[in-house]
Amino acid sequence: MSLPSRLLAAGVAGLVMAGALIAPAAAAGTPDVAAESRTVRTSSVERRRVDSVATPKLRWYSCYTWAQCATAQVPLDYDRPYGRKVTLALLRVKARDQKHKIGSLFVNPGGPGASSVGLALAAPYFMSDSLLERFDIVGMDPRGVGFSDPVNCFGDPGRQQPVVAKLNTGFPYGVKQEKAFLKAAAKQGRACSTAGRELAGSMSTAEVARDMDVMRRAVGDSKLSYLGFSYGTAVGQYYANMFPDRFRAIAVDGVIDPRAWVGSSRTAGQVQDDRLRSADGAWKALQEIMRRCNAAGSDKCAFSGQALRRFRIIADRLKAKPLTVGGQKITYAAFVSMALSSLYDVEAGAEVTEMAAALWRLTTPGAKTTGAEVAVVARAHQKAIGRAFPYDNSFDAYNAVMCTDGRHPAHGSAWVKAGAKADKRAPYFGRAWVWASAACARDSWTVRDEDAYTGPFNRLTKNPVLVVGSFWDPATNYVDAVKSAELIPHSRLLSSANWGHTAYGTSACVTNAMDHYLLTRALPAPGKACVGDIQPFRTKLSDDPDETAEDVFTLDTANPAEIAAHGLPAADSPKVLPPVR
Repeated sequence: MSLPSRLLAAGVAGLVMAGALIAPAAAAGTPDVAAESRTVRTSSVERRRVDSVATPKLRWYSCYTWAQCATAQVPLDYDRPYGRKVTLALLRVKARDQKHKIGSLFVNPGGPGASSVGLALAAPYFMSDSLLERFDIVGMDPRGVGFSDPVNCFGDPGRQQPVVAKLNTGFPYGVKQEKAFLKAAAKQGRACSTAGRELAGSMSTAEVARDMDVMRRAVGDSKLSYLGFSYGTAVGQYYANMFPDRFRAIAVDGVIDPRAWVGSSRTAGQVQDDRLRSADGAWKALQEIMRRCNAAGSDKCAFSGQALRRFRIIADRLKAKPLTVGGQKITYAAFVSMALSSLYDVEAGAEVTEMAAALWRLTTPGAKTTGAEVAVVARAHQKAIGRAFPYDNSFDAYNAVMCTDGRHPAHGSAWVKAGAKADKRAPYFGRAWVWASAACARDSWTVRDEDAYTGPFNRLTKNPVLVVGSFWDPATNYVDAVKSAELIPHSRLLSSANWGHTAYGTSACVTNAMDHYLLTRALPAPGKACVGDIQPFRTKLSDDPDETAEDVFTLDTANPAEIAAHGLPAADSPKVLPPVR
């Protein structure tokens, strides 16, 4: 799910957390890595793989009004550098001050499956001017994704759509839905393991890290500078461990614990989210929103008054009987997906509670409802319009990375048990996150990448990594950021109490700290924590029941033409949040 972009209100910056949300303290002082760096070196295996590939010559051409585009070919299999090739798509927005340019800053919005090309094009909208002045912002669509050679598991939309229709329901609930979902997931796994196997079997995150190292050379940088969000944090951590002496700065925001992502021989039988606990982060965020809503009162929160209990009642009502609103069917799974999508937003408090308040009235017999309430629910439920042409490979790409990277259970039945168990641990969101990896069952997803990287993830690196975690992140649990920061020696954890998925752009405090690190490699102080500018339920609700939310331009990394059509923002324009996935 994409994070909706919102214009950020000015707020207090640089606040330090207090009370129960104090971030774990890091070791005091700045580590002296100069002496240790002499022993830090990329392994001979990885040196042989990537250094045997000639540096591609990038023929940049003007594209999308203010950017430059290029393509490059890299080996499908780095153990066969002269064999089959895969074409990568790149886009750069050149530094405004070329004379004082530091180099290139590679960016990735996550997914897996989101376009880095689109994120780089959108950089002038969300990235600080200080970074835009000193870096060429470069997006490299990972192999199989976006404008790079796309993975195609089904061959044509006619074969794909019946499967995607079953999978694109959020998650299954009940025996009948579970059977249908597992059947479709198995078809997805078999398709990617047969017709799509050549590329699907070469899409592990390790291959993306290798591609990025070759592209680092291609843009002329001796060391990599990188900013990754969500799944893009896995790319950054893989690179840091595979090429520990080849980066100057890596900042990762909305962090995945790579050990949980991959799994181990001991945890191989677990469903991936049982290791990642994304659902736990979403449940924690929902509980906190409902607690604050009750405390704020009905004049500031539309759902105040036993909010969490009434949320459960709405869920029970929709389990018993779906609701039709404006021609859209609102099922229990759709309701949970709407809540989870709302939690991705920096204004999660208002988004979740306004949607829940509207559904409460719409599902209560005899309650008077308004057109505004119908509009709130319809807006929350609105999905991207499906395109029959061209072939939409988002499901293929998402699964090709996730299933190839990690260890997964052997049979689909594991997801049924894991979903029910997860819902007890993290109500509503347990099933939503567990079922995302159902196509990875090993009896249907049989293609493997023999060169996938499975660790270690605690390599000593020449330069430190900045790890950024948000307390209320509904997709990448804050605990994962803590664990990742503990893994890489000399890395530094920056914590943030903002709402939504990832922290960059949510306060001057966190944005300035990340910018300063990327520009100077100076880490924030140990234990530093920030507070998001936008906090829920601080102002009274509008007295106008027909007031609708302001339409805000949304950055969509999959549609760079739409971003370009909106025009290049002026240097002093207000920033929006990065379109992470």
